[in-house]
Amino acid sequence: MQTQRLTGLLTPGDAASPVPAAGLGRVHFTGIGGAGMSGIARIMLARGITVSGSDAAPSALLDDLLALGADVHVGHAADNLGTLGPGDTLVLSTAIRPDNPELAEATRRGMRVLHRATALASVMAGRRVIAVAGTHGKTTTTSMLTTILRECDADPGYVIGGVLTETGLGAADGGGTDFVAEADESDGSFLMLSPDVAIITNVEADHLDNYASLADIEAAFTTFGRGVSTLVLTCADDPGAKLVAARLATPGTPGPARLRSYGESAGADYRLTDVASRGMAVSFAVAAQASPFGEVHAQMTVQVPGHHNALNATAAFAAAVELGFAPPLVSAAIARYRGARRRMEVKGEEDGVRVLDSYAHHPTELAADLRAARDLVAQPAAGRVIAIFQPHLFSRTRIFAAEFGAALGLADEAVVLDVYAAREDPEPGVTGALVADAVPGGRARFVPDRAEVVAVIAAAARPGDVVLTMGAGDVTMLGPRLVEALRGRRGG
Repeated sequence: MQTQRLTGLLTPGDAASPVPAAGLGRVHFTGIGGAGMSGIARIMLARGITVSGSDAAPSALLDDLLALGADVHVGHAADNLGTLGPGDTLVLSTAIRPDNPELAEATRRGMRVLHRATALASVMAGRRVIAVAGTHGKTTTTSMLTTILRECDADPGYVIGGVLTETGLGAADGGGTDFVAEADESDGSFLMLSPDVAIITNVEADHLDNYASLADIEAAFTTFGRGVSTLVLTCADDPGAKLVAARLATPGTPGPARLRSYGESAGADYRLTDVASRGMAVSFAVAAQASPFGEVHAQMTVQVPGHHNALNATAAFAAAVELGFAPPLVSAAIARYRGARRRMEVKGEEDGVRVLDSYAHHPTELAADLRAARDLVAQPAAGRVIAIFQPHLFSRTRIFAAEFGAALGLADEAVVLDVYAAREDPEPGVTGALVADAVPGGRARFVPDRAEVVAVIAAAARPGDVVLTMGAGDVTMLGPRLVEALRGRRGG
């Protein structure tokens, strides 16, 4: 398996016996403004650890960490390390390049250098760890399970790759036994985790800048599952997750003590049925013939739209029950989930047009959220679905351009922005036009100038329409501006 970005830094298994966070000395985060990095930093600050860090640009997350006592800097420079030396720790993510001046200086000073995943393992040491992995649905499922445990008074620690609406946070230390974490497969770093319990939502081709093939990804998830001690819960509806489960069940191979499944498939241990969209919510039933509580039958409603979110909620329900939380308490808790930011998040409604924001950046994710939006416009009266999509990464755009186009074909109209580069350098000929041209029926336009998009959509949207801003980049900034433009349109 390729894990190119980790080469020379860490190897799978480094987190099997992690250094407890208290033993890391003072800790500097290079790239502290990222969702995962800022969450780990927040937890370390709560434990009284001296934290500093830097990021390429200012952000609200940096402001929050500064208010909590971190020494934060905008821009990367060797001087940002201050007086740190041997016995102190530098934490960095895969996005940090090998020539980063802070990494070079930390190495020169003899500091400990850890990948973000190993730092996460350090803050989870000594807790019952539940890790949520999968190509899609990780943040939502992690958020749902965190909400359930909070509502069941378990006071879990958690690190989510997003922000939980109920708390306004992406991470907290908690005082309970359990720690819930999102496990990132994108760079192979989830192999540094050794959780007690894991959910695998699905296994598909993605991050092919780091993996050689789908088979390579399946191998990585299998290795991840073999590092789980107690329970792996997989989706019975997903071919990739089923393949991984079958490998974990092979006699004579390492793996968890128990394997359980969930989904709509007849053989699922926790079977999902009767899924019905109800505006910005979805209702469903879950049944299990055997659980720690015997036979289970539960009717639930979760306050986020889409069939895929019924599946995510079933995963969270099944995990919580398997962890020992009573099914009636879990059912009641899931009803109090209010979503995670950037996961079909409502940004506002003006002049009869609803604006939602979605982090979807893979064709499967776009299709799932656009189907959910289609349910919304059908209630109470037919409207249109308008997608504003910003491709994320040049490599992903090149590899999946046709699939992105097919997914956007589920919208009535689509606007495609240029590629959000993130950690990659531009590739000649790879632009958002590749995606726009692949949308069937000529229903998409390529608008490389983001400043034009708000006016284009505000002029086109009609009462009853739903507009989705979609992508992992800064397309999220357009939602509030579009709501303002729609308000101005009606003279409000």
